[in-house]
Parts: sequence; structure tokens; C-alpha cells
Amino acid sequence: MYSRVAAYHAQQGHVLEADADGPQRRGQRADRPRNRFPDDFIFGAATAAYQVEGAWDLDGKGESIWDHLLHSGGKITDDGGTGDVAADSYHKFREDVQLLKELNVDVYRFSISWPRILPDGGVDRVNQAGIDYYNKVIDELLAHGIQPMVTMYHWDLPQKLQDLGGWANPVLADYFVDYAELLFEKFGDRVKLWTTFNDPCTFAGGYQGADGKALAPRVDLPGVADYLLARTVLIAHARAFRLYSHRFRHVQKGRVGITLCCTWFEPATSSVEDQRAAETALQFELGLYAHPIFSREGDFPVVVKQQVEAHSKAEGRRRSRLPPLTSHEIAEIRGSADFLGLNHYTTRSVRAGESGRVPSMQHDSGAVTSHLESYPVSPAPWLRCIPWGFRKTLRWVSAQYPGCPIVITENGWGDAGGLHDDMRLTYFSAYLSELLHAINEDGVKVFGYIAWSLLDNLEWIFGYTVRFGLYHVDFEDPDRPRKARASAKFLAEVFRTKQLLPEHFKPSAVASDK
Repeated sequence: MYSRVAAYHAQQGHVLEADADGPQRRGQRADRPRNRFPDDFIFGAATAAYQVEGAWDLDGKGESIWDHLLHSGGKITDDGGTGDVAADSYHKFREDVQLLKELNVDVYRFSISWPRILPDGGVDRVNQAGIDYYNKVIDELLAHGIQPMVTMYHWDLPQKLQDLGGWANPVLADYFVDYAELLFEKFGDRVKLWTTFNDPCTFAGGYQGADGKALAPRVDLPGVADYLLARTVLIAHARAFRLYSHRFRHVQKGRVGITLCCTWFEPATSSVEDQRAAETALQFELGLYAHPIFSREGDFPVVVKQQVEAHSKAEGRRRSRLPPLTSHEIAEIRGSADFLGLNHYTTRSVRAGESGRVPSMQHDSGAVTSHLESYPVSPAPWLRCIPWGFRKTLRWVSAQYPGCPIVITENGWGDAGGLHDDMRLTYFSAYLSELLHAINEDGVKVFGYIAWSLLDNLEWIFGYTVRFGLYHVDFEDPDRPRKARASAKFLAEVFRTKQLLPEHFKPSAVASDK
């Protein structure tokens, strides 16, 4: 059975195998060793503009919501760090391209800073210096045989648009489509892989509270503004996708997707209640955004709509806090992606129950999540190394949205910053093993893997206390020198050979899906 997305690809002449007739129909080669990736599999590394570029006010760039927050006074990040200079990739991008060459990557996933291109958010004032900068980055990548994969929005909204209410205001969809059109016009002749948004489930956290751990812009309207954001983002994404299909695809021949995050939620017990809570947690995190785009029926997941509506009624409201999509919007959003970018890092335990503020998305979900304490923990307290959750996530996504091409757009480990990063190497070998099991044994259609992150960077509210880089950056040195970590050398060999050596290929804790 084909999904709407698969049907779209068939109309476009793209090749998608059916999903229901065993792994060979789904792209597995029976003669490929289990520790080897497909020959056409792509590997890469990723960054985000605000986290690495620096140059926060140079060459006509406007203020972003992160500039605004981190300049608002007081110690906002754990170490007081800002993105004013960060890894200075704005000036050192050619050096960073050389690092990508060392890694043997096929693709570099980076984001464009919206306020560097459009300082006020609208196309009435275009910053040519910003256009020139990204042209140089793209051309440098292509000159070294590296494919650019551009994320349009990785959390650095122009502050001028936040002054209008940010993503809770539906007019932001108009601004985003204008911005996307400009990117297609300026860069689409060379960029063939686009993602509209990075992980809206996480940047919605900026509308769920104003405490010291909240992301920018720190709007304290949980259970209201985050649902408004979801609707605006979905409409903006779909309209940008349709614009590309109607105006640019036949000439530029690129692909447009969206990147979503999915933690695996493991039921705390075998009870029906806990299993149902785990499924619901997945629908609130991933399904809220993926179901309208990738499912056959479209629209928000039924369980999400039901639970938000029931809680809204119990609170005495006249309507659901989750604004409905019109029939026209459902049709426009459904099938509006060429692929799903999937960010996955870790797993949490889930039991049925109530938690969180009233109202809030957390409370609406009816799921109480907790850490699995017996697994290795990163200095980023939300991150634990639980590789079997990766395979379970991929199988669940593949079952929910059959025929949907998937690319892993982020996966990585944060540590305190040493060059001999044995735990990161352990993490990568274990998670890549589970990815191989999912591809070669379960037939999950994954066409690429992009590690987070190329460089140490500003890890949002954690500042520089947590390092995700394959390359160490010395933030005490004004020149920001880079040094390869052990994990960079490990991944460079994996990317070159498209396989894990037998000593790194781990057995799976999950039974094969056959």
C-alpha cells in the first residue's frame, strides 16, 4: 500500500518500492552484508547558523530572537556564552569545508540565518551581503564535491517578526513563504536538498514557558501558543513546498522536506495503559507535525485532537486549544514533502498519568516520561545512550508512514569537550549498528545519515558547557582553532567505506522485523 507521499513520488517519476512485500521489495539487497550501507547511501555532518557562524551584527545582519534573548541582561546560558562569535564559521567557512573533506562527507547540512538575508524578516529589505555570503559557502562546497543541504529555519527568527507575535501569529506563514521563494531564486540552481524547518516540536518550547531553561523567545503560553505555532508552521511548510513544485522543481530538480524530532518512548510496563501512553507520547511529539504531512488521511492525529479538546472543555473553554485545520489546509499539507528528515538522540520511559502545567502539551498527552537511569548519561542531562530506541523509532515511523523516504538529519553525543571522545565513538558505533539493522533486516527506507555536529558550538541554553562537535573548537582562542576528535577519524572511515568494521558492528537488542 502506498502513502500519499509515495503516490506523489510515483507521479514525479521517482522510484519508491512498495512497503508491504518484504525487505527486498523495500530496497534491501539480499547479497549485501548486514554491516554495509547501500551503495547510494549518503553521509554528512550538520551545523546551524546561530550556533556556529558568529558575526551576529556584521555586514547588515539583523537581530534574531536568540541575539535578543542573550543580550537581554543576566546570565541566560549556563556559562553566560552567546552566539556573537561562536565558532566564527562566518569567517572560517573555507577551513570548515576542508574539515568536511577530511570526513569524506557527501553532504553538508547547514542552515541559513533568516535575519542575515532579511534583517527585518520581510523581502522589502534584502541584505545583499548575506546573499553573497551563502553563495560563497555553497560554491565552496560544490567546488570540493560536497552537496549542500539547506535548512531554511533553524530557530533564529528575525526579532522584528517576533514583535508581531512570532510563530503563534498565522501571518508568519506569509513571511516564511516569501523568504523561501527568495532562497529558491538565489540558491536553488545549486541547492538540491532543502528542509523547511528544523524540529518544530523543540523550538515550540520557546512558547511553553519563561523560566531559565526555556528557549527563545520565552513566551509563557504553554498549551496555547505552541499549538498555534504547530498550525502556522505546517501551513508555512506546505505552501513553500507547493511553491517549489509549481515554480522551481521542473528546472531546479531538487527535493524539499522537513526535519522533525522523535525521541523513542518506551512503555514503563507491559500494561495496556502504559503502552497506550507511549503511543500517545509519540503522536504528540512526532505525529503532531508528521501526521498532517505524511499520513494517508492527513490532519492532526485523532488522539491528539481528542485529548486536547477534552482537556479544553474541562477547563471551561468554548473551543479546543488546538486550532483546527480547514479541509483546504488539510489537502494542501497532505503529501507536501519529498522526504522526512529525522532527528533522533535518545529514549525515555513512559507511564500513563498526569504531569505538567494546566494547560500544557505535556499535560494534554497523559504521559509521564522519565529517564532510563541505567544507561550512560551525557553532560546534557536529557541525553542518554540507548541505541535500541533508534531502531524502534525507525520501525515505528516506517509503519506509520509507509513508503516515506527518510534521512537521518541529526544524531550525536554531547560531552565535556576532550579530544579522546571514547563515549561519542561508542555512541556512533552503537547507533549506526541499529540503523544498519533497520535498513538491512527491517527494510526501513533510509537514504542518508547526517551526524550532529561538525563543530563544537553554542548548545543553546547550555552555552559551551556541552560539546557535540566531531571537531573540537577552542573558544578561549580568538582564532577559534579546530582539532579532530577520535570520533571524526572513526566516522571518516565509515563514510569512506560505507560500512562498519566487524569489531564496531553491534548486535541489536531488538528482534528483526521479519
